[in-house]
Amino acid sequence: MPLYSGLSDAGVVAVERSMWWFHIAGVLAFLVYVPYSKHFHIILAFPNTYYSNLNPSGQMDNMAAVKKEVDLMMDPNADPFAAAPPSDEPPAPFGVKDAPDLTWKQLLEAYTCTECGRCTSECPANHTGKLLSPRKIMMSTRDRIEEIGQQREANGGKWEPDGKTLLGDWITEEELWACTSCQACVEVCPINISPMGIILDMRRSLIMEDSKSPESITSMFNNIENNGAPWAFPAGSRGDWTQEVLP
Repeated sequence: MPLYSGLSDAGVVAVERSMWWFHIAGVLAFLVYVPYSKHFHIILAFPNTYYSNLNPSGQMDNMAAVKKEVDLMMDPNADPFAAAPPSDEPPAPFGVKDAPDLTWKQLLEAYTCTECGRCTSECPANHTGKLLSPRKIMMSTRDRIEEIGQQREANGGKWEPDGKTLLGDWITEEELWACTSCQACVEVCPINISPMGIILDMRRSLIMEDSKSPESITSMFNNIENNGAPWAFPAGSRGDWTQEVLP
């Protein structure tokens, strides 16, 4: 090549060795930079995919505290007046209100997100102009985790509530209720991230902790409580439609 035509053999070897070491130093520097950048997903994609949820799509997990109460109600030998054993642990929250309420897998997914935007591009709610963006859900979750981490470092490893929460300050109720639970974002993700899992857990918090839900859902809950079904008529009238005469 004309660029190296004037160099001696020793000069060519020196250039080759210099470029080789420059390349190695660049790779090592990038490896150090990766954990502090969004490129961390390069490393986390493998464990996140390995620990993917293998349950049927859309299946919700039972909350241990609620399941325990139901089991006691269904057990004929259980003492309904028995007091729970004393515990110094605070009661577990219902659903997710802030980042510390998330599971380790949801925290892992927040850092694994590649920000490719496929979930948002496939989201039917987003296509109709609603505020929901699954990609933004994951990015807001990660940003909140980062904020809590910085506060813990500033406080010597201890974090105290700062008056802000993931639900409300980072992710709005409008975004959560815009989700149709269609699983499109989950199906299209190349590394098996589930934005809908975080959305469902936040809905649990709104309903079970704050008693807040859209009017249509509140009406359904009332019907189930009063009639044992989502429809606003008693159980004895459910078969009346079979007696109707079509025109």
